[in-house]
Amino acid sequence: MKRITADSNQYVSALLRGGKPLQLLELARSGQIELAVSDDILNEVGRVLRDKFKVPAEDVEEYRNQVLGFAKHVTPGERLRVVTSDADDDKILECAVAAGSEIVVTGDAHLLSLGDFSGIRIQRVAEFLAEFQAR
Repeated sequence: MKRITADSNQYVSALLRGGKPLQLLELARSGQIELAVSDDILNEVGRVLRDKFKVPAEDVEEYRNQVLGFAKHVTPGERLRVVTSDADDDKILECAVAAGSEIVVTGDAHLLSLGDFSGIRIQRVAEFLAEFQAR
């Protein structure tokens, strides 16, 4: 089973827009992939939903609980300093390393520019889904 870490924006997009990010989460919900998430990622998702998109706090908490129901919760053991142009992106890599993820799924240009990190591929959700469906 593929072990995946998704960038915070994948969760936000899945909830607000559906589409390919929602397809990714549905793969995890159905047990076809193992999706890792950390408190740092969940906290960022909650902050963006509340502050930027004005989602009520109770709905944010319900979404968090739903994600925790199908994702593997990990606690990173080390802090990384990899993405110098946007240190917030390091939390995604920290989660991926802690979970032993094979792939980080993101639309973030800073992460995508890395290509891979410590043997972890970094790719867009459309690319991941195409490869997953082709297997």
